[in-house]
Amino acid sequence: MLARERVAVVDHAPTLAELTPGRTGNLSVRRGDRFAATPTGVPYDEFDPADVPVVSLDGEVVAGDMKPTSEVPMHTGIYRRLDAGAIVHTHSTWATTLAVLGEELPPIHYMITAVGRKVPVADYAPYGTDDLAELVVEEMEAADSKACILAHHGLVVTGDDLASAVENTFVVENLCRVYLQARQHGTPAELSEDQLATVEEKFRSYGQ
Repeated sequence: MLARERVAVVDHAPTLAELTPGRTGNLSVRRGDRFAATPTGVPYDEFDPADVPVVSLDGEVVAGDMKPTSEVPMHTGIYRRLDAGAIVHTHSTWATTLAVLGEELPPIHYMITAVGRKVPVADYAPYGTDDLAELVVEEMEAADSKACILAHHGLVVTGDDLASAVENTFVVENLCRVYLQARQHGTPAELSEDQLATVEEKFRSYGQ
């Protein structure tokens, strides 16, 4: 069940060690009405595909030898309401710095269009709860963004697949760093809506 997706989770999970301290991050990838997710409380390089939990969009574990991430409500909430093929959740340093400030990431660099025109911030709610999931999904929908900062918590980012979700996470984390460092020297300028629209149009023909 979801064999390719479970292998993808195993392959990409070690990347979380570059983005989040300890075992506090998680990721998942969806196919149809189910998704494969990282197991909870396990080092990112110490599980194999058979261990990887498979979860329904109702939150029911339907396969796997280990329990899934505690953030299943957030993953299911995003998959049910947003166009996402994969999810990465981290407590990465720079995004979490904005999270404890309770601030969004504005469009200070054109690469923000990888996820939208800004990265909104969702109000705080305890981790692993339906309340948190609802707050996150509402902010992502309102901002038409593939990413959201979680107040006093961290960051969640989506993509069409795990590779793009991971790449988007690194993009957002880097932009959070640039934004916070730029603020030490003045007020960062923001791109206009017209400028962002031009970038979005150019990105439609970017790559091979």
